[in-house]
Amino acid sequence: MTFRRLGAVILLVSDMEKSIKFYRDVLELPVKNTSPEWVEFFSSGTVVALHPSKNKTRTKNSGVLVGFMVSNLESVAKNLKDKKVEFFKEPTDESFGKHAIIEDPDGHLISIAEISSKSSEGFDLIGLIGAE
Repeated sequence: MTFRRLGAVILLVSDMEKSIKFYRDVLELPVKNTSPEWVEFFSSGTVVALHPSKNKTRTKNSGVLVGFMVSNLESVAKNLKDKKVEFFKEPTDESFGKHAIIEDPDGHLISIAEISSKSSEGFDLIGLIGAE
């Protein structure tokens, strides 16, 4: 058996409607397909998918961290703050570039990084350096 690539990051959510609005309208991710029990974002490569959780309570910082790369973190952060998104880690200058962590409606952590072209050696793949 050979695993070729990651196909999806699936987030179990307590409120599909609220989560769809967050990912589609707040983060502005492109919707690939949708059904009452499943929504996928991005049309190629790895997708982010939402699926209703049997547990209807928030999973606050569930140990899952989804990471996105952006080209202008300051602009993205301002846009998210204007939309009242909760920041787990405020935008910070790091050795690899700029980094912030936000929370979705269920408390899933979302890492947002702007990697400098100079070097990505110091990039913290988990995204939690400096979050404590």
